[in-house]
Amino acid sequence: MGWLIAAAVICGLAFLPIGFRAIYRKDAPGVWLLIGPFKFRVYPKATTKEKAPETKTKSAGKPSEKGGSYQDFQPVISTITEFLGEFRRKIRVNHLEMKMILAGDDPADLAVNYGRAWIALGNLMPQLERLFIIKKRNLEVECDFAATETLIFARLDATITLARTVHLLTHHGAKVLKQLMKLRKLQKGGAKL
Repeated sequence: MGWLIAAAVICGLAFLPIGFRAIYRKDAPGVWLLIGPFKFRVYPKATTKEKAPETKTKSAGKPSEKGGSYQDFQPVISTITEFLGEFRRKIRVNHLEMKMILAGDDPADLAVNYGRAWIALGNLMPQLERLFIIKKRNLEVECDFAATETLIFARLDATITLARTVHLLTHHGAKVLKQLMKLRKLQKGGAKL
């Protein structure tokens, strides 16, 4: 019976969505970490405790770092690029919201800007849908003749399951480690890649 409970817990954790929520608004932008149904504020910090400013001292005479050959490092770069390409298709955008309130007292200028805003959003959405899986979207453009400045509100909720994250990291992480070990051997005078 104990192994059944352990298997249920592991399955539950495997399908646990993890991700972030980012909100931009004039008065209070913020970023939250999403773990299942719970959210934790990451930015700005909830505590207002200020830290003393750190002083950075430059060490005089420190030798500059030497780089390696691009050709030797290219397999690592291609593996990382492959990982990022696969990772972006596994991320699910649960909620994408953008509201733009255009300000202006001239109706003709405001109408032109209204059309431009919708054209920009219309061009942006197919690009985003090509890159990510978007579940729910809400785009709005409004006009406010009394406002003095244009305002934007944006919200993005994106998640990925823990199992997919672990699979991607182990699969591509093993490839990167293998290539880095070959690169290290090569730098020590071993065989060519």
